[in-house]
Amino acid sequence: MKMIFRVAAIAVLLVAAGSTPAYAQAPVKLGYINAQQILAAAPGRDAAERQFESEVGSFRQQIQRMDDSLRVMGEAFQREQASLTPAVRQQRGQALQALETSFQQRAAQLNQQMQQRQAELIRPIMDQLNRVLDEIRRADGYAFIFDVSSAGQAIVAADTTLNLTDRVIARLTALGPPPAAAPATAPATTPQPAGVTRPRQ
Repeated sequence: MKMIFRVAAIAVLLVAAGSTPAYAQAPVKLGYINAQQILAAAPGRDAAERQFESEVGSFRQQIQRMDDSLRVMGEAFQREQASLTPAVRQQRGQALQALETSFQQRAAQLNQQMQQRQAELIRPIMDQLNRVLDEIRRADGYAFIFDVSSAGQAIVAADTTLNLTDRVIARLTALGPPPAAAPATAPATTPQPAGVTRPRQ
């Protein structure tokens, strides 16, 4: 799932130095990076994406099974409702609606778990990137380092000598991939909600 690193780019926050009297006596030193370009080349990125794809397979299978079950039951109800008594038709319709609500809630839980796992896998890479940015800022006295790839960034032109992207990539490459996130625990199996089996007429 490539979006893991597309959305992660927004997590690179503006890095700013603390206020010191020196800034009042010297010009403010600025720099910028392209976080998307950095993340595309970050050591450990491909491995994290592969791990994410591998681990979320069971989540997606659960969601697909729920969708398939609900679809089959809905189609059966549509075929049979004309032959049902009003009371049974109402009972079946209510049971199907309750099942759909239960499945939607479970699907939302699974999607939330996938998002949390996504964040866990990318966190070591983001932490290493932020450490490198802070080291460069401190070593060279930058007051601010901007991310020109972030949404809403208003910079439309800049001196390319202020571009620290290649420098950050080189530092990350030298450090190598950060320690990977711990393996995820297996997701709980979705319990079969009441009403899954077709009610007797």
